[in-house]
This record gives sequence, C-alpha cells and structure tokens, in this order.
Amino acid sequence: MMKILLVEDEVKTVQSIRQGLEEHQWEVDVAYDGAMGYQLATRSAYALIISDVILPGLNGLELCRKLRAANVTTPILMLTALGTTDDKITGLDAGADDYLVKPFEFRELMARVRALTRRSTGNVPSTNLLKIADLELNPDTKQVTRAGKDITLTAKEFQLLEYFLRHQGRVISKVELAEKFWDVTFDTGTNIIEVYINFLRKKIDKEFEPKILHTQIGMGYVVKLPS
Repeated sequence: MMKILLVEDEVKTVQSIRQGLEEHQWEVDVAYDGAMGYQLATRSAYALIISDVILPGLNGLELCRKLRAANVTTPILMLTALGTTDDKITGLDAGADDYLVKPFEFRELMARVRALTRRSTGNVPSTNLLKIADLELNPDTKQVTRAGKDITLTAKEFQLLEYFLRHQGRVISKVELAEKFWDVTFDTGTNIIEVYINFLRKKIDKEFEPKILHTQIGMGYVVKLPS
C-alpha cells in the first residue's frame, strides 16, 4: 500500500479523510501538529503529504518551508480555509504543490491526490535525460540542472517541466495543463496555471540564456529555443 502523511489537528476531519483514503487503498499516518509532521516526513517515505495550514505550534506554511529546506521533495497538498488568490500564492510560494479550500467534497480531494501521486506524466518511458539548450532533466533521479547548476523544483513544477520537455516545440494550452495536472475542467477565473508557470520560469530561465519557456498569447505555453 502507498502511504500518505496527513497533518491535521481537527479530529473529525482526520477521521473523515483517513477513512476515505483507506477505502481507496491508501495507508495513512497522522500527525496532529506541524512539529510531529516534520519528524514523520523527514524519517519516512510518503507518496504525498496533506497538511492543514492552521496547526498548533508549527503551522502548515512553516512546515512546508522547513521540509523544502530539508530537501524533502514529496508532493504537498495544503488544506486551507483561506481561499483568496493571495493566500493560495503564499502557500505555493512556500513550496506546496497544490491547495484545496475548505469545505470540500471528498471526491475533489481524491482528484488532487491522484494528480499529485501520478507516477508518470505520460506513456513515454522515463529512462533518458531530457535536454534543451544547457538544461537537463533526469526523470529517474528527479534532478534538474541548467548550465551545471542544480535547480530545486517542487513535485508539480517538475511534472510540468517534464511534460513541456517531452513535447518540445508544441504549444500546450491552459485547458490541457489544467485537465492533466489538476484533474479539473479549466476555470477561466483562476490564475493558478500562470502562478506555476511564473514560478517555473523564475527557476529555469531568469538567470540563464537563451530563454526556453515562452508564452504564446491566447494559445498557451511552449518550451523551445528562440528562432
């Protein structure tokens, strides 16, 4: 069984989520505060960490930052009652891979779990390095370098970059990205995709030349060398 770490201090919420995940064949470890969540996440291997933002002691955002600083690359799904765009961006900026606003239906939680724990972004075997210019991505070791410099990506950023590299030169629409990586129908009122693209661009393009991640206005995004 695959394991998920649930960091949540509300007992009823823990019972509900745990029961639902176990019915879907997941093994669930529970931490009722951020400090215990950190200890478990750094000592054991998990396919996913689900964490509330508001926790006693070490809150969810601080937990997320500490885990990323400790080079824990496990995907993190944040649960939050704070649903404004600024709140979501703060969570993503802390290193989270996705967010879910309370209250939510369990089937929506499962859609996020499936998206974040998906082992592959396509049917192409991930055995060879993916390259463009001086950027290299290793699907097996999950390492990304550019000009010999290590680049640290969240799980979601890595999935996006791998997908772009496997489809170099093809313009990929927001609709395709939303459906593939969030298991949702694209909502024109959200800017979550732009947020992730900006995060990714800052890491792989900002300090380097040539630029490889381009926006095609009104159409989507493409990874390619400049003409």
